[in-house]
Amino acid sequence: MTGSQLGRRRFLGTAAYAALATAPAIPFAASDAPAAPRGGGPAGSAVTFRWLGTSGWRIDIGGTTLLVDPYLSRFTTGLFDPPFNPATKLTVDTSRIADHPGIPQTILVTHTHWDHFNDVPHIAARSGARVFGTLTAYHLGLAYGLPTSQLSPVKGGELLDFGDYTVDVVASLHSRNVSYSMAFPGVRLAAPTRPETIAELPEGDTLAYQVSVRGGPSVFFMGASDFVERNLAGLAPDVAMIAVPATDVAHAYVPRLLAALDWPATVVPVHWDHFEVELRNPPTTTPTDQDRLDLFLAAVGKAAPRTRILLPEYLEPYTFT
Repeated sequence: MTGSQLGRRRFLGTAAYAALATAPAIPFAASDAPAAPRGGGPAGSAVTFRWLGTSGWRIDIGGTTLLVDPYLSRFTTGLFDPPFNPATKLTVDTSRIADHPGIPQTILVTHTHWDHFNDVPHIAARSGARVFGTLTAYHLGLAYGLPTSQLSPVKGGELLDFGDYTVDVVASLHSRNVSYSMAFPGVRLAAPTRPETIAELPEGDTLAYQVSVRGGPSVFFMGASDFVERNLAGLAPDVAMIAVPATDVAHAYVPRLLAALDWPATVVPVHWDHFEVELRNPPTTTPTDQDRLDLFLAAVGKAAPRTRILLPEYLEPYTFT
């Protein structure tokens, strides 16, 4: 198979990308959306959310930093300029990462494809952060030389207390391409040799997370555009960071997801940008991916007309009050 035959997003079946980050938040007016999210945070301190591109986030809660899927190296694989090369070498661009992740205490990994996991071992080794993820993430962490004291395997269903915030771990699903499959499926049941190519980082099962700040908002994070409805019951986040679907194979993705999340007041589309170029605003995209994002925005507006949509820019600090 070639990238030109399948296309980047159809091959991965993950998300659409677009260059609308310069647009302001889009308010809608309407019926069943909940009240505005809670403001503030621990002891009244600000809680900020910075988009790192793809599905990555940096969350600062008082003096604590939490990361979700931090991928900043953004090297070329051929997804955006075919042919796609599964043998692309894994590299960490330490200068590009710079100080964007801060010094995190916790890293949440949704799944272990390279555009979610590649930079995690480096950031964890540098900062001492504890990495939460699937058993595959645990074994890959060992392969990269991280100690077991920094690796915490989770399955979904856990409710973890970190003092100023809690984390609901949600068993989830990876998106599927037009063939109802995905790139690099599989799990790691034991620590492999250190991975060298992107094909050696499989999906490894998929999780979602909800971070609930004491005195602040509850925020749901996705890394791929599929989900298990029953696993979302009772979460009811104030804000939902939702992966834009690349295909239509997940039935009624937007209305089912928003209903399962009890109509969050704010939706932030993620995983829609060109993740093989440097972080610069406005984010780069392709015409096809722009179309997919436009469809997503229209679907949210139709299903939840009172929901506010925020199109994020890289590294901008957002607060939800």
